[in-house]
Amino acid sequence: MAPPRIADQADGAGVAEEPVLTGQDALDDLVVHLDLERLEVNLFRGVSLPHRPTRVFGGQVAGQALVAVGRTVDPDRLVHSLHAYFVRPGDPDVPIIYDVERIRDGRSFTTRRVRAVQHGEVIFALAASFQLPQPGIEHSEPGPTGVPAPEELPDLGEWLRGERTFLSGVPRPLDLRFVEAPLWTSRRGPATDAPQRVWMRADGLLADDPMVHVCLLTYASDLTLLASVLAAHELDLRRVALASLDHAMWFHHPFRADEWLLYECRSPSASGARGLATGRFFTRDGLLVATAVQEGMVRVPDTRT
Repeated sequence: MAPPRIADQADGAGVAEEPVLTGQDALDDLVVHLDLERLEVNLFRGVSLPHRPTRVFGGQVAGQALVAVGRTVDPDRLVHSLHAYFVRPGDPDVPIIYDVERIRDGRSFTTRRVRAVQHGEVIFALAASFQLPQPGIEHSEPGPTGVPAPEELPDLGEWLRGERTFLSGVPRPLDLRFVEAPLWTSRRGPATDAPQRVWMRADGLLADDPMVHVCLLTYASDLTLLASVLAAHELDLRRVALASLDHAMWFHHPFRADEWLLYECRSPSASGARGLATGRFFTRDGLLVATAVQEGMVRVPDTRT
């Protein structure tokens, strides 16, 4: 399997630039960088993206960790959930070692755990469960209504013009179409508890391997989720310190990451310099295909005099 890679988030220093890679080229580059070298039966090595000089983007290490555990599971079993902790910032100049533990191989379910290691220390830990497809009862919450189609919305390049943001100057393997003005732009609306929504898809074609699509969505799920914690507050995102602490995902139905998915994110709670965010992925037909939940560090400078 050849999994995904995206440009890492930048710290917002500088004005938006045109990326070196676009479309299918950037997507192919993403897939290559989320791939892993097998060192031993349960040991893998991955390299980081060159676009973030200070730390590894969390979506990258999550995607690579999922690749690692997936390589130790029979291909007829599909991942249905993952739970992860971001322990330390990753060093982009050093390879990441992924050490997989085979917890259980049952008749229907398979459980794996993996540690991502750099400099002799764990930077990330993930547990994932895989299932042999089985019939069962089905129901699903309906998708949002009245949402503009992605073709009716400006692309990411339009939002980036004149902005200073973490997305500036990075390759664009994903086509992002924000329904509301992104929180990191000068055109954002007033504080609101309404969900933040963005259409997204791979900006090119992916292989048919379901694991490729799951890994790409895992990577993409970390791009906009935590920012929704700030939607209800009148804050300058450039002055807020955000960092992912833990991340969980559930995959409900098969999907293609190179077809449009609506990512609806909201934050039910923030306290103690932490914020909780939930995200749901819907197809254009309104089918809920995946759910993400993340808690992150949210530190705001003390403005008291």
